[in-house]
Amino acid sequence: MERLWAPWRVQYIMADQPEGCIFCVKPKENRDRENLILERDDLAFIMLNAYPYNNGHLMAAPYRHTGDISDLNDDEILSVMRMVKLGKEVLAKAFSPDGFNIGINMGHTAGAGIADHIHIHIVPRWNGDTNFMPVIADTKVMPQALCDTYDQLKKALSDLKGDNLQE
Repeated sequence: MERLWAPWRVQYIMADQPEGCIFCVKPKENRDRENLILERDDLAFIMLNAYPYNNGHLMAAPYRHTGDISDLNDDEILSVMRMVKLGKEVLAKAFSPDGFNIGINMGHTAGAGIADHIHIHIVPRWNGDTNFMPVIADTKVMPQALCDTYDQLKKALSDLKGDNLQE
């Protein structure tokens, strides 16, 4: 049997499950790097998914706790979508993916891991990123540690903001 060693994953396997909703608790802690929060505004934020489908997998969420997109007001929807757009732009600048999956899983039946707080996934995709590992071995190889991904995205975000200031 072949073994794929990923010792950095033990911190997630052994970690206590957080109490409360991560989309409510983590932004209040004001420890953005530790909590993988990349950017925020008054109504919404984007953060790295600690259990990503692909390297750089982001999630955009409103601060307000609701599991139904219909409960969000127009300002909240606009803010979340601006975060989605920014997340996509940052991922494009940092990693040059070939495409993106952007979507909402609303409700457990629809695949939402956290069903009671609406959030939008922004998943970068590359040609060939699905190979034999997830298909046969039910294993996804992540090429970069989360903190390194965060730092790379933060730099790309800073570069984008600098570019926008010059326009």
